[in-house]
Amino acid sequence: MLDKIFYKKMLSKSFNIPVRINYWDGTSEEYGQGEPEVTITFKEAVPIKDLLRNASIALGEAYMDGRIQIEGSIQRLVKSAYEAHDSFFYNSKLKHFLPKQSHSERHSKDDVQSHYDLGNEFYRLWLDPTMTYSCAYFESENDTLEQAQLNKVHHIIKKLHPQPGKTLLDIGCGWGTLMLTAAKEYGLDVSGITLSEEQYKFVQQRIKDEGLEAHAHVYLEDYRELKHGPFDYITSVGMFEHVGEDNLETYFQTVADYLSDDGVALIHGITRQQGGAYNGWINQYIFPGGYIPGMTENLEHIVAAGMQVFDLETLRRHYQRTLEIWERNFKQNIAKISESKDRKFIRMWDLYLQACAASFEAGNIDVIQYLISKGPSGKNLPKTRDYIYTK
Repeated sequence: MLDKIFYKKMLSKSFNIPVRINYWDGTSEEYGQGEPEVTITFKEAVPIKDLLRNASIALGEAYMDGRIQIEGSIQRLVKSAYEAHDSFFYNSKLKHFLPKQSHSERHSKDDVQSHYDLGNEFYRLWLDPTMTYSCAYFESENDTLEQAQLNKVHHIIKKLHPQPGKTLLDIGCGWGTLMLTAAKEYGLDVSGITLSEEQYKFVQQRIKDEGLEAHAHVYLEDYRELKHGPFDYITSVGMFEHVGEDNLETYFQTVADYLSDDGVALIHGITRQQGGAYNGWINQYIFPGGYIPGMTENLEHIVAAGMQVFDLETLRRHYQRTLEIWERNFKQNIAKISESKDRKFIRMWDLYLQACAASFEAGNIDVIQYLISKGPSGKNLPKTRDYIYTK
């Protein structure tokens, strides 16, 4: 009985769309005006103590296990919870507790490999042919995901105003599309670093296949242990979200240390304009050790490292659309994914993709490109942004 009272109080104000709640005892309640857009069915009660300890983990695990079922769009449901000011997301009694994280080099490698070494074939099923696992850039509403990912790569490289023959370091190079494009199409000598064994081997093979051995190198190294450089340009896409709150200062100082005098860096990553935050369920099951820094937090570290900002660009809506396409591709390939992954894993990843899309849609998180230089702001860059958009 107390469980039911708690749930009714918690759920009645948690969404700004009409929802139906089917409780474990066979009763139902409808909240909001109009026909329910989403139905949530509790097969059993999630213990109140688990919700109070960490609502994100408790509810996420219940969905993964099938103890909660959702009919309708998860993205729509999560977005409405972010937009409802009385939602459990903002209830101080339900603020999550997170264990202390470690970002030693060993732990960082373990964290990265737990996510990115699920197998290239798994990612190939729902990413685009460029194997790019970060926010795309849609120049046109008609762009395919592959085109939008190539747009993003060129958008980043063009911001650097690169000169042929100079050097570029890509910190967290993924499957290598950005660094190899910089080598092939912009005439740069490039180096990439990753902690993922799968990505390292993949990029090595791409370098060999494309005959780029003289101009491209990839290293299985921690960003804190790089033994090369300095570099004229540095790029880092979707990386600082993984270094941890305590290591952000070190991360940006490392960028400064490996950047040549008057060098330029483009740092692209998920950022919260409202301030830094963790998500318990994401940390536990998707990105161990993850932390989304606040915008002003990053800016403070950039300045403290002796660098200056030339340009900021937010790509929130681009990442929302990217995730929506990934989720669609994921759903279309569930039969193939099921050959190697169980139902719990599939429900976990579907929840992850839809919840992240919702978080971007609601403005809970953003993705920002920081164009920064070592020395006076934009010293060697054109005075206006026009150069970025020339074909």
